Amino acid sequence: MPSSPGEDNAGTVIVSLPVALPAPHATCPPEHIIAGIPQVPSEELGDVTLSRPPRPRVLDVIMPGAIPPELAHSARNMADVEEALRRDTPSPSVPTDEIREQDYRLAQSMSAAALSPHHAQEWPCPSESPERVLPNSTSSYLQPGSKFVGTQQSDRQVYNVQVEIKYVDMEESFLCGYLRIQGLTDDHPTLTTYFEGEIIGNKHTFKTAHPEWGSSEKVDMQHWNRFPAWRPLAKQAKSPTFTFKNYAQREHLFMRWKEYFLVPDHKVKTITGASFEGFYYICFNQCSGSVSGIYFHAKSEKFQQLELEHINDRGCSAAMEFR
Repeated sequence: MPSSPGEDNAGTVIVSLPVALPAPHATCPPEHIIAGIPQVPSEELGDVTLSRPPRPRVLDVIMPGAIPPELAHSARNMADVEEALRRDTPSPSVPTDEIREQDYRLAQSMSAAALSPHHAQEWPCPSESPERVLPNSTSSYLQPGSKFVGTQQSDRQVYNVQVEIKYVDMEESFLCGYLRIQGLTDDHPTLTTYFEGEIIGNKHTFKTAHPEWGSSEKVDMQHWNRFPAWRPLAKQAKSPTFTFKNYAQREHLFMRWKEYFLVPDHKVKTITGASFEGFYYICFNQCSGSVSGIYFHAKSEKFQQLELEHINDRGCSAAMEFR
């Protein structure tokens, strides 16, 4: 270690010269490893608990930038959409959001230790933290990349249906994806629509909050009541102050799926013999992966039944090869 000049027992003068040490690195690991993760100055850390940055909603997950802004119903901005596509690569058996959370916290913790070695950052115990963050998905059946197949049945016809989930955000009570139906019209053997889903819980109630969808409180109760899993909630759900709490931990999730436009040609507004102006009341079983739904549109046949089952892909995970 550095010392001042002096003499040893043999009379030899010892001079300690200053050594040029490399400037300390502000982050560990270096920026190129944790690129994209925001760093917090040490003077701002203190005892503040770091929280995860907000997630964007996804609109155009397959064709970034192809959807005009006037159709971006729930997306925060198109740049976030493109970023969400890169971030949410389907991986049913690997919780990607959990990995990002761990990487973010690890990098912030290591950065704080490098800048302030005598003031280590302590993360609060989950039971003591006032903010409980929901995972992006609470079921292996409901996450980006999940697919479901089944039928939509009216009194006269049965149509084959396939649903593909593109994005799920339990914290925002939101999901989106594509719905494909076959045989609806002769001119269009297969129609694909983009839909967004509201998950009933802290942010959405059983009463439809969109007058333009054409529903009413009476219509809502009639449709929800057709799901056996909902009937125990019927009396409570009629209360204007009722909130469906702990929805993510329940066996059944209740949702509304609203179709917005055709894919890929979003400019087509109407098709003879078909309509996507209505929406679905959905009951999803988180344990079995089954989907039951009822389609509603004021000018369509009542109580068209949607029944879907999850496609078992036997797991899909990221692969890495070392050479």
